[in-house]
Amino acid sequence: QVQLVESGGGVVQAGGSLKLSCAVSGGTFQTYRMGWFRQTPGKEREFVASISPVYLNTDYSDSVRGRFTTSRDAFKNTVYLQLNDLKPDDTAVYFCAAKTMYGVNYEYWGQGTQVTVSS
Repeated sequence: QVQLVESGGGVVQAGGSLKLSCAVSGGTFQTYRMGWFRQTPGKEREFVASISPVYLNTDYSDSVRGRFTTSRDAFKNTVYLQLNDLKPDDTAVYFCAAKTMYGVNYEYWGQGTQVTVSS
């Protein structure tokens, strides 16, 4: 029973920063690629960032590259998303997700945390 719980969302002024956390329990965190996605009403869920286990390879969407950074702490079973230079278009519910070692899709998802960026 893998559970993912996001936290750290909130309201921030444009240009500000937030740090999101995703605590993972159950399963084997060290074997999962961890991803971040976001969704706004009326829009498809979009990929934001991901980080692989062990070698910590990262991927970012073009819209966040250079502003957001994802990292993970194997000792805490937690993945982070540092959001810098936030823009109103970054407003969304942010979800973390886990992909198993040979999985094609992200199998486990958190409940989401709201990020609102005011102008």
